[in-house]
Amino acid sequence: MPRTFIILMLSVLMLFANVTTAQDKELDIEQLNTKILELQQLIVEIQKKHEAEINVLRQQINELAAEAGKQRAKDELTALRELAKAKVAEKAISEEELEETTFKSGALGLQALNPEISVTGDFLFSSRQDTTSDESSDFDFRTLGIHLESWLDPYTRFKAAIPVTESETKLGEAYMTLYDVADDLNLTFGKFRQQFGVVNRWHKHGLDQVDFPLALRQIFGDGGLNQSGLSLDWLMPPAGDASQQLTFQVTDGSNSRLFGDNARNRPSFLTHYKNYRDLSKDTYLEWGLSGLLGWNDEWDMLGGTKQNSSEMTTVLGADLSVLWEPAEKMRYRNIEWRNEAYWLNKELLAPDGSGSDTINAWGLYSYLQTKISRTIDIGIRGDFYVPDTKSYANLPSPLSLSPLAVTGDNPYLWQISPYITWWQSPFVKFRAEYDYSNGKGIENPEHVIWLQAIFSAGPHKHERY
Repeated sequence: MPRTFIILMLSVLMLFANVTTAQDKELDIEQLNTKILELQQLIVEIQKKHEAEINVLRQQINELAAEAGKQRAKDELTALRELAKAKVAEKAISEEELEETTFKSGALGLQALNPEISVTGDFLFSSRQDTTSDESSDFDFRTLGIHLESWLDPYTRFKAAIPVTESETKLGEAYMTLYDVADDLNLTFGKFRQQFGVVNRWHKHGLDQVDFPLALRQIFGDGGLNQSGLSLDWLMPPAGDASQQLTFQVTDGSNSRLFGDNARNRPSFLTHYKNYRDLSKDTYLEWGLSGLLGWNDEWDMLGGTKQNSSEMTTVLGADLSVLWEPAEKMRYRNIEWRNEAYWLNKELLAPDGSGSDTINAWGLYSYLQTKISRTIDIGIRGDFYVPDTKSYANLPSPLSLSPLAVTGDNPYLWQISPYITWWQSPFVKFRAEYDYSNGKGIENPEHVIWLQAIFSAGPHKHERY
């Protein structure tokens, strides 16, 4: 519109110029007036047209503004409705969750409540030769072990071992452990292998050799020290860089080798102290001291009579273990050195009626074992045992004192046992071992070759205890 108006004004000015020129040229004034009237009429028409266009545009703008306002209001209303719906739904979900919330343990389904069950098998073949008999061989399924384990609750664990042999089934171990009954203190009660030294605690299928060390078998019996009672295990405060543990056990005096004359079933007491420290990132050192105290009170005498007298039995022990196992090659290389020593002092009434007497016997073992590959271990164990000498030691059973005492002068027995173990898998292993034993006043020289197969079916593999 402004552009059109300017053009019109210029036209008017030009007309005025023409008028002036016409005057100069004596043009007709009426003709000029007619032109002016036409121009005025044209301006009026243009103004009317412009006002009409402006009115149309204004109406369109008003309509668009009204429509936008309506849409905005609608959108706000819709948003408010959606928000209200969301709040209502959230409240409904919260109320539903509150009503339907149940507490579940997850792991304690009915199936998880069943105890874990494992079965171990220990099968032996032996070929034996000594100077007084021909070579003999034997197959022996030494033990089929049934092992049970279960967490009774978050604080109590149950374990049991039931060995089945070709001739009998008996209870090996069955005990419960209550954890943290006090600060760093655990309580175990039941029937268990006792913590005298290190390897007495292990089951035979978990040993590094075919059988327990010679001195342990001679002093505690072939099955080791295994009695019923209570055990307190205290994790003591550290001593510098070393961790310490103290075990105190009260058990019935039922070991036939040590307490076979305990007619009153007086309890025996055991204490074991363990000290463990890391010498480096690849090497650790562990040593311990053990003590066992018990009594016997009824003694068989020659002639079938019995005499009563309370006599004390004491067994002391010391153990030392060193393991080197490089962290970056621990599955392929290691060296383990383990040692234990035992000393027995047993007071008694001499079965020949000579009065009170004392048996002193002692022994030790040491073995060195190394892993030469991921599946093969090789090692060698040396055993030494010295019984006491008593002139009445070889009386007929049940008066015999063997193997704690013999009639020979300065008796002793030693054994050397190289062996190799192949782990076919974590569940199956095979072992070959050669035992040569000799001594003085006890046995004749003996050669034994052992072939052993051990398997485990179940979650526990070859647990040592």
